[in-house]
Amino acid sequence: MALLSLKNVSLSYGGHPLLDDVDLHIERGDRICLLGVNGTGKSSMLNVLSGDIKPDEGQVVFSSGVRVASLPQQVPTNMEGKIIDIVHATDTDGRHQAHEVDMILSRLYLDPELDFATLSGGTRRRVMLAKALLGSPDVVLLDEPTNHLDLDSIASLESYLLRYCQTFLFVTHDRSFLRRLATRIIELDRGRLIDWRCDYDTFLVRKEEALHAESREWERLDEHLEKEEAWRRQGVKARTVRNQGRLSALEALREERSRRRERVGSVQMTIMEAHRTGDKVLSAEKVSFGFGDKPLIRNFSSVLMRGDKVGILGPNGCGKTTLVRLLLDSGAAAGCLAPESGLVKHGTNLKIAYSDQLRAQLDEEASLAENIAQGKEFVMINGGQRHIVGYLQDFLFAPERVRQPVKSLSGGERNRLLLARLFAEPSNVLVLDEPTNDLDLDTLELLEERIAAYNGTVLMISHDRTFLNNSVRMVWAFEKHSPEPPYTWLGADEGWYINEYVGGYDDWEERRILPPEPVVVKSSQPKERPAAKRKLSYKESRELGALPAQIEAMEAEQTQWHVRLGDPEFYRKGGDEVAKASKRAEELTLGLEKAYLRWAELDSRRL
Repeated sequence: MALLSLKNVSLSYGGHPLLDDVDLHIERGDRICLLGVNGTGKSSMLNVLSGDIKPDEGQVVFSSGVRVASLPQQVPTNMEGKIIDIVHATDTDGRHQAHEVDMILSRLYLDPELDFATLSGGTRRRVMLAKALLGSPDVVLLDEPTNHLDLDSIASLESYLLRYCQTFLFVTHDRSFLRRLATRIIELDRGRLIDWRCDYDTFLVRKEEALHAESREWERLDEHLEKEEAWRRQGVKARTVRNQGRLSALEALREERSRRRERVGSVQMTIMEAHRTGDKVLSAEKVSFGFGDKPLIRNFSSVLMRGDKVGILGPNGCGKTTLVRLLLDSGAAAGCLAPESGLVKHGTNLKIAYSDQLRAQLDEEASLAENIAQGKEFVMINGGQRHIVGYLQDFLFAPERVRQPVKSLSGGERNRLLLARLFAEPSNVLVLDEPTNDLDLDTLELLEERIAAYNGTVLMISHDRTFLNNSVRMVWAFEKHSPEPPYTWLGADEGWYINEYVGGYDDWEERRILPPEPVVVKSSQPKERPAAKRKLSYKESRELGALPAQIEAMEAEQTQWHVRLGDPEFYRKGGDEVAKASKRAEELTLGLEKAYLRWAELDSRRL
């Protein structure tokens, strides 16, 4: 029996319905990813499932006693108090003991005494996740759960969901997150809900085949309709039974064509390129920087050559944006910084286009057109004039929205507008700070293609692992160890080294040096230098990758045996059958405990 269902649900806010007579059944153990381009209604559907929005038609059916929790896309900004008080506020009926709150905060790496108002956006999301997960809800709804999380936080979230959440539905633009978690893909497309019941990579193949078949069918229908319209224009009169039937068929074709909902268009973006820079774009020589007496960046040296594409990695708050501001000049962005020591040198003929993480370059009160063309009706694209309306249509903004203020846009729309503004200016150095936030998967893939084809130099901050793998050739990673052996380690408040790795995210992940583990020694023994954490061998990595599926299979079998043992009719089969079932159920319980312990051991070393 489904834990949560939609039955013949429709929802509309004017225009085409977001949900058009859809059905969905969420079963225990489902890990569902909901896909769809921006604006199709994914967040609205999650709000319908959680009960926050009532559908226009149809039913939302909850199985008896089922608890549903949700993590919204937007994190509240008006909350006050300590983390532990905010999470405890979920406990309105005294069901949850203090140790349960402590346990979930520990698993999500949250300090219970920190003030919510002082937290970063990523940490606030983890607090809201702790609120949602308290009490082990039966179904968890997650809307863009990785937004504003750094790489370590995303990895921890993946591990937590796989280990402690049995049934959840999530929306995400993070393809690595999607591939690791989803066992079932559901797509919201033009008001319809399509259940693909497969993993993401299989979905991509099947979806391409389905779109091709749909396109062929539409072409066939259009050709047939045009042929019948031509016949009708000849002045055929409905005097014969045959002609009457053909005219009726023509009306049916017209009706079918009128009901067609075209796919939401894809972004059409082109990055304007300026004349080439010199071979050397910029160099940093022993650059250090801090705030007051707190060091941040230590002795950073590197050379950026024309055509380099570099990804900047590091935990939230480590100084990635500060590094960018140290490397840029005052003409590229407001708020640039000078190093406390060391030197930054720029090459010749640099035309820098800079996209900030907070979208501060957009004027909230001005219209979309004013933000792109500064009041002009045309922009210059590839040496020719484009009307501002047509240019913004390339970024999926309807003509009637061009004169609306920026403050009316969603997160994904703001990001598309910023890209439209950024790419309208000729550049040979592209600096992107978290460019993937809130973009749908189709737009992400197109942005990857454009960056790959860009002849200039790219410097990019991102937590999107797949995007980094597909877009950069070098990584600058904020790490606590020095770049050369014996790898001197810095303390928590002693700043960061920035170490270089050739390749993308996977190359960094494979070759990174993990922090040392503390060695527990008896007081009578001399203290030893902490030993570096041993990385997983190839065999252990394979074992770790296989464990989630093994655990899932054991849990499914365990559930089957528990159902049998809970059925009074089963005991009529005799003592041998009952003993066999009890023994197998006990074996599975012990096996699951060992599998979880092994998974936790390997996963902690992977991180």
